Amino acid sequence: MRASNVTVRRRLFVALIVGTFLFLALIVRLGYVQIWMGPELSDKAEDSWRRNIPFAAKRGEIVDRNGVQLAYNISSPTVMAIPAQVKDPQSTAAQLASRLQVPAETVLKQITQRQLIVRIQPGGRKITQEKAQEIRSLKLPGIVVAEDNKRSYPLGSLAAHILGFTGIDNQGLTGIELKYDKQLTGINGSVSFLSDAAGRQMPNSSDTYSQPLDGMNLQLTIDSHLQSVLERELDQTMVKYQAKHAIAIMMDPNNGEILAMGARPGYDPGSFRDFPKESYDRNLPIWMTYEPGSTFKIITLAAALEEKKIKLTDPFYDPGSIEVAGARLRCWKRGGHGSETMQQVVENSCNPGFVVMGQKLGKEKLFEYISNFGFGKKTGIDLGGEENGIMFKLPRVGPVELATTSFGQGVSVTPIQQITAVSAAINGGKLYKPHVARAWYNPLSGENVETMKPELVRQVISEQTSKLVRETLESVVANGTGRNAFIDGYRVGGKTGTAQKVVNGRYSADEHIVSFIGFAPADDPKIVVYAAVDDPQGLQFGGLIAAPLVKNIMEDALRYMKVPQRKDQLNRKYIYGDTPLVEVPSLIGMSVTEIYEDLNSNFVLAKSGVGNFVVNQVPKPGVRIDQGSTIRVYLSDKETAPPDTPSK
Repeated sequence: MRASNVTVRRRLFVALIVGTFLFLALIVRLGYVQIWMGPELSDKAEDSWRRNIPFAAKRGEIVDRNGVQLAYNISSPTVMAIPAQVKDPQSTAAQLASRLQVPAETVLKQITQRQLIVRIQPGGRKITQEKAQEIRSLKLPGIVVAEDNKRSYPLGSLAAHILGFTGIDNQGLTGIELKYDKQLTGINGSVSFLSDAAGRQMPNSSDTYSQPLDGMNLQLTIDSHLQSVLERELDQTMVKYQAKHAIAIMMDPNNGEILAMGARPGYDPGSFRDFPKESYDRNLPIWMTYEPGSTFKIITLAAALEEKKIKLTDPFYDPGSIEVAGARLRCWKRGGHGSETMQQVVENSCNPGFVVMGQKLGKEKLFEYISNFGFGKKTGIDLGGEENGIMFKLPRVGPVELATTSFGQGVSVTPIQQITAVSAAINGGKLYKPHVARAWYNPLSGENVETMKPELVRQVISEQTSKLVRETLESVVANGTGRNAFIDGYRVGGKTGTAQKVVNGRYSADEHIVSFIGFAPADDPKIVVYAAVDDPQGLQFGGLIAAPLVKNIMEDALRYMKVPQRKDQLNRKYIYGDTPLVEVPSLIGMSVTEIYEDLNSNFVLAKSGVGNFVVNQVPKPGVRIDQGSTIRVYLSDKETAPPDTPSK
């Protein structure tokens, strides 16, 4: 059936309308793509053509509280290849190999890969500036020397466990370097160029440089001088006692700032691969857990005084042991201490006396204070790898567990928990969160960006109770087991600790962890120092090994910090075997002959310099030190001291 003319015309009209609509839609779409989406598509096309040669940002510096550099970057360029632009692979590989001291076959394999950009490694990573300039001067097509840097630790092993270290790509792996990696890293820059699919640079195109944004500079709470003093004493202790480990921490008790912290064995973060893994992958002051022993008695004392369960003048009789639920718990002194006051219980570190304190408190109250002082959970220090320690669960605490916890046995703590808790016990009762980061600075302008403020966790005990704790611990150093930490001219408080180690699930009779925690001045503490020595050889007592270690650290620290001496110091009680203190005479101005006549046998003499007359001396005149100690004199023919003579 033939269609009528009207029908044909209608069909042609519909076709025209549809065609016109489709044509207009196509025009709109093309216009949208070319005009509206044009810039976006152009950017995407350019991105697909663009190749970037990275320029590493400088990692932020780390300095101590006085601005001394602890970690910074040194320029260390990296050789890179754009395989598609290498014109003579054989010659290029040979020239690079001879200068990078790697096989030519290795270089040839890398520069002929079907990749846009490759690093020449291992020999081309982190090379010297001299080597980089030598390779640039070859002007090899397709070979680029990109700016890069590597981490340097100018003070070697000092504060290694705090700082940590970085990897081959300058990424933080441990310590502060890892904790604040994002802020220290910055944002990398690049030089970019346009290339075709084969990697050849497009004609008439120019390179674009994007400047890197350097990482922020970090100031720590650490004092590098105090850190060196602390590590010096750790080294001497390890040599003298052949211990497995030794740790020490120095803290400002009034704000939680860590002034120094170290452990032995140590390592050098700049060459950490040369040391055993256990030396660098565990930060012992925050990771190591062990039974604290008698230093934990400070917590029991503080709780008992705060709850008014005891008075320091209360009488107590120690027969040498106490029986609790069928278990006999002994005092460290065979036969006991006999009649004594509660203050003397603390001075003598008498276990039965502390068991009675714990019983008076009861398990709920004692463990409430233990928790409030921060035990059983992380302190939150800004370093990775911190452990929680181990406390008894309250439902599992029976009479024996209550008793042993009272004198620091059966529970497990970390050194950072111990020093943080004791700081709260003697600073007025305030528990602060410990920290090692102090402030952030802009790397370009040097302006302060952020300063970390002390973080108060809670008020644990009252100021009045804290004062009693300070005074009692001062008497421990003057009259009790801590006498070897006594420093003439300064009021020192502290507590010894000697704890048996658990070996294969049982207490060892031969292995101990000995410790001491001390603070000064006792009337207004500026520093708290905690030290622990793992399995020292010989006599294993905290008062004999750890107390002198802490004393030496504190003595240098107090003089370095110019803390005024006190006149109202308690006199040290002497017992058989103690070395009496002798006042240092003034030797300045004397001749060498007169020195020996004046010293007699009280001191050992050490001389520095050349000359006939003493122009300076350490310790200063009037200071009282142990008989037999060393006095260093500085000799000269001049009347004034040489400029490099230290004061102490």
